[in-house]
Amino acid sequence: MVNFQAFHGTVTMISDFMIGLNGEGEGCYTLMSVDNGNGSLVNFVVSPTTYFVDHVMVAVGDRVTGYYDGNAPVPLIYPPQYQALIVVKDNPNQNVKVDYFNSQFESSDGQLKLNISPYTQILLTNGQAFTKNPANRNLIVIYGPSTRSIPAQTTPYKIIVWCQTL
Repeated sequence: MVNFQAFHGTVTMISDFMIGLNGEGEGCYTLMSVDNGNGSLVNFVVSPTTYFVDHVMVAVGDRVTGYYDGNAPVPLIYPPQYQALIVVKDNPNQNVKVDYFNSQFESSDGQLKLNISPYTQILLTNGQAFTKNPANRNLIVIYGPSTRSIPAQTTPYKIIVWCQTL
């Protein structure tokens, strides 16, 4: 199971990233530096498989949240360098939660419970319809308002089922 961890901040640099000695994948990988404004900096390795919510283009100066696997091995360097699994560009009109949701549609951290309606779009990362039950899976949930309860409850606009295996 993926241990989703997040880092939120402003993109300060985007540059090409070489993955091999002979230039394999040249132009396919980038290094995205993100500064949280409190003295912490993270470099995300963005690969062709990194999923960008709403397929948005990210540029220097954008506020983003990068999600990575907290259980994945990382090089012991500063700033830390993580393989970006999912990137979300800030949008004041929507909230995004990336997590494992159980059979009751509650997130693994117990902070969000989903009330799925017939109008909730349930898709795969490639934009195609997901026709099975999205419970007990890693989900990217896009939603608007939520209750102030614990867990907060919401009816999501869209659910993206993240089927990738690592």
